Amino acid sequence: MKNLFSKSISKKKWAIISSSLLVFLTVTGILFFEGTKKTVALTLDGEKKIIKTHANTIADILKNQKISVRSEDYLFPSGNTKVKDNLSVVWEPAKQVQLTVGDHKKKVWTTANTVQELLLEEHVDLGEHDKIHPGVQSKIKDNMNINIDNAFAFTLVDGGKKKKVWSTSTTVADFLEQHGIKLKTLDRVQPNLKQELQPEDVVNIVRVEKVTDVVEEPTDFAVVTKKDPKLAKGKKKVVHEGKKGAVSKKYEVVKENGKEVSRKLLSTKKVRDSEDKVVAVGTKVFTAMASRGKPEGGGKEFFVNSTAYTANCNGCSGHTATGINLKSNPNAKVIAVDPSVIPLGTKVYVEGYGYAVAADTGSAINGYKIDVFFSSKSQAYHWGRKRVRIKILN
Repeated sequence: MKNLFSKSISKKKWAIISSSLLVFLTVTGILFFEGTKKTVALTLDGEKKIIKTHANTIADILKNQKISVRSEDYLFPSGNTKVKDNLSVVWEPAKQVQLTVGDHKKKVWTTANTVQELLLEEHVDLGEHDKIHPGVQSKIKDNMNINIDNAFAFTLVDGGKKKKVWSTSTTVADFLEQHGIKLKTLDRVQPNLKQELQPEDVVNIVRVEKVTDVVEEPTDFAVVTKKDPKLAKGKKKVVHEGKKGAVSKKYEVVKENGKEVSRKLLSTKKVRDSEDKVVAVGTKVFTAMASRGKPEGGGKEFFVNSTAYTANCNGCSGHTATGINLKSNPNAKVIAVDPSVIPLGTKVYVEGYGYAVAADTGSAINGYKIDVFFSSKSQAYHWGRKRVRIKILN
């Protein structure tokens, strides 16, 4: 009985010892397995994490992470690099985007973070006036569409002012809208709004406006003549000075680029009436017949220097200043005087000549000087120059 009991205890001890040894070996094996793993820092599509691995290469690590690497992806170090402790691995998956520059389209794979980095990768130069959508600071996304419209230069003449401008628009209307250029109803654009723009084109905007202009314009007065029998024939005298009237005229004025191109009269309104100018014209004719008698009656007497002339003298019209036709009245007794000394129309008696009337003037007859009329040159030459007495009769 004792032996049986001893054998039972012995078996239990061995079982415990065996179990303990197995646990020890298992724990030791696990600790050894874990202790032989290498520590690797992974940055996968921007996410960071630390792993421990027995993988031989970076490709094995990514396979374990269920990551399929394309040739366009960014991977550093390369996939066949041996794994070492404290190794850092960076993987950026490439994204496919469509890049459109003008009329040219292409699909590209890129690991660029922003649109600007992509342009650098693709050696695309973005001009100062070019348009790009989305913007250069936008983050790259898979299947993104990036559009670049190349700008070109042309000339804009707006209201006569010329300048060089840049645009990516395809039509005149697009350009005006993008630049906030407004057209009024009457404005004209050349070429037309639907015209496609080309480099070096000239777009001319003619600014047209209609304005109303009201001006006051003078109106001439009429000249009315009236016969005056008390005034010597041929003499004129202003009885009433004329005054101009005025009318207000309303015009429709069309201007292009600030300059007047047409003017249309819309209405006329009288502002004030004009006043006629009244002129009296003398009709009184003085005649004097030859007389060799002595002067009758009394009057002022004084001496004058005298010359003689005929109706046919050089520069003579044949008519006196008072309207006497000397050619039709060859026997008329007329003298030319200075009206400031002897008024026209005055009856006189000239020593050696007889009764006469002061009915003419002359440019050379100034002061106390007279010119006596004869019908023939011989009589005039015979008179010559002499100093004579003259008497005023009225």
